[in-house]
Amino acid sequence: MAGLVGRTALLQAYRVQAADRDRACRLVAASSCSIRYVFSGKGNGLNGHAALTRHYSSDSKDDLRVRYLDGEDSGIVVVGINRPKAKNAISKNLVKMMFEAVEDIKKNNKVRSVIFCSLVPGIFCAGADLKERAKMHQNEVGPFVSKARALITELGNLPVPTIAAIDGAALGGGMEMALACDIRIASNTAKMGLVETKLAIIPGAGGTQRLPRAISVSLAKELIFAARVVDGTEACRLGIVNHSVEQNNSGDAAYLRSLELAREINPQGPIAVRMAKLAISQGIEVDLSTGLAIEEACYAQVIPTKDRLEGLAAFKEKRRPHYKGE
Repeated sequence: MAGLVGRTALLQAYRVQAADRDRACRLVAASSCSIRYVFSGKGNGLNGHAALTRHYSSDSKDDLRVRYLDGEDSGIVVVGINRPKAKNAISKNLVKMMFEAVEDIKKNNKVRSVIFCSLVPGIFCAGADLKERAKMHQNEVGPFVSKARALITELGNLPVPTIAAIDGAALGGGMEMALACDIRIASNTAKMGLVETKLAIIPGAGGTQRLPRAISVSLAKELIFAARVVDGTEACRLGIVNHSVEQNNSGDAAYLRSLELAREINPQGPIAVRMAKLAISQGIEVDLSTGLAIEEACYAQVIPTKDRLEGLAAFKEKRRPHYKGE
């Protein structure tokens, strides 16, 4: 009898694993449909240097500056918000420009990591542009919030590692933008918080969902209910950010640490990094059995790559591998 029960349990487990594998393969196929390991030829359309440069302008065309770094930093993209008069608040134009930047990044398989930062000292993003919001007709507010929410979802869905360099205040929608990134680095003087309840609303671009996933549910509730703002040091202690660094005289300490991290990621196998992100992002949302099947499906994607063979050859020859994302 015990043997029969054991065989029945084993058969049921096998059926579950098979179903999980099928589900995992569907998830991976759906999520990686935009990942094509053929270079698009648009790699370094905008040249830039590793140093963070600040430029101020009232021209709405300068609200966002996207730089594809070159040389040894090729593959790193820096997306800098540049609305000094509005404290980098999220406007219609900024949403439009960020959508365009995200689409360009998604199409470019030379990109290996993206840093989201501010070009304005002391501020990351102050959230929604309330002055612009006040001028909107009531019928315009809902569609705008939906579009801003969709943008932040797209940031989270980028196939490459994303790093938020928080060198100043990240409040409301600015905090939600940072939460959508894979990794967050803050200066110790940065201020962060989901403060929407002060305005009798709630976080509307993923804050109520991403913050509890980053820290404990009860802590997230406390911070959101009280509209509490914390500095970079406290945010690191709570687990909201990965690292807190002492701010420097230039006001770009978090950016510089983010650049260091991007340089650590840069030499690794780009397809492997993308598949690792996909496995983690998809797997964390499901049960362990399905998550393991997702990992298996993602692992299968790296086996036929030229990069895997290059990694083995480099290990054998005791040299640095040269990955091409193929």
